[in-house]
Amino acid sequence: MSKASSKFFAVLIFVVMMAGTLAGCGGASSNEVRIGLLDEMTGNNATFGTSAANGAKLAIKEANAKGGVLGKQIQAVVADNKSEPSESANAMTKLATQDKVAAVTGVFSSSNAIAASSVAEASKMPFLAVGATNPKVTVDDSGKVKNYTFRVCFIDPFQGTVGANFVLNTLKLKNAVILVDNSSDYSKGLASFFKEALINGGGSVLGEEAYLQKDQDFKTILTKVKAANPEVIYVPGYYEEVSKIVKQARELGITVPIIGGDGWDSPKLVEVAGAAALNNTYFTNHYSVEDTNPVSQAFVEAYKKEYGQVPDALAVLGYDAANVLIEAIKKAGSVEADKIREALAATKDFPAITGSTTLNATHDAVKSAVIIEMKDGKQAFKATIKP
Repeated sequence: MSKASSKFFAVLIFVVMMAGTLAGCGGASSNEVRIGLLDEMTGNNATFGTSAANGAKLAIKEANAKGGVLGKQIQAVVADNKSEPSESANAMTKLATQDKVAAVTGVFSSSNAIAASSVAEASKMPFLAVGATNPKVTVDDSGKVKNYTFRVCFIDPFQGTVGANFVLNTLKLKNAVILVDNSSDYSKGLASFFKEALINGGGSVLGEEAYLQKDQDFKTILTKVKAANPEVIYVPGYYEEVSKIVKQARELGITVPIIGGDGWDSPKLVEVAGAAALNNTYFTNHYSVEDTNPVSQAFVEAYKKEYGQVPDALAVLGYDAANVLIEAIKKAGSVEADKIREALAATKDFPAITGSTTLNATHDAVKSAVIIEMKDGKQAFKATIKP
């Protein structure tokens, strides 16, 4: 067992011992309700975590201006998971045992969310994940739905299928090579679902190449990709590595379309890859800032006023998650964990910015996805795909 694993399981044992003490202590003082924001504030996925936290804080600010919840103001307690699973477990433990929040929202990375959910389950802490799309976030290895863990985003079986169908039906291409981040549950899961849907739809996978987070030089595997002569390349990774992969692919003369998932959505993508390299690339996402819905546009303007920048998908998901959680606390009429959990499980047709949201039997959001095309360094809405 690695040192990281030993540390993680030590945290779990501690939390289980504390669970009885925590039961019923709630997340409210005489004048506030405390909500934990567990996000990737530093580390490899920091732009995602910062956006999610900013969106959640805006939702909380708006709710407080309307009187808060249960007659009290909402206090956000931000915890940094440093973009690491072990730190996600540590941060969730601190929120539950020291900060004593009523519930927690946040987390983009699936690996981080899986680690955080283990602690949430042990401590009976309602946890609403923001952008973690791997099925194992809400369902354990035995197939049992986790009691206290939910999410406001779609999941990878849907996202992978959307990506494959876009390749087959819109781009009219069949032969793909897949690049997988072997250190990421998100990347491995999404790659698997894309591959299955592509093959079922009549396409073929010419090869699969692996890399790891924080790798810098991808030219060796990209040379193999070029030799395979695919019509399209699928890269379900995070922006830090994806930006370098796209840049180096174009430098090697690879001009075919490159497709990815929601992990691409960061300003850093263009900063590193360059606008020209990103032409003829597409990714599945939760939201497009070009959505003309008046409610969506009002959110965009409010976010720009608050933070001086256009929101990305994680900002919108952070905002939606906080609002879903606040609504659940209202419906629960209490900060008791089981009552909040029951209210979250009953969420149906919530009018979220990312689309009408219902949490299903596996605690996953049923909602649409969008296809984003990169054009000269800008995101352009391509299509909306319903579940």
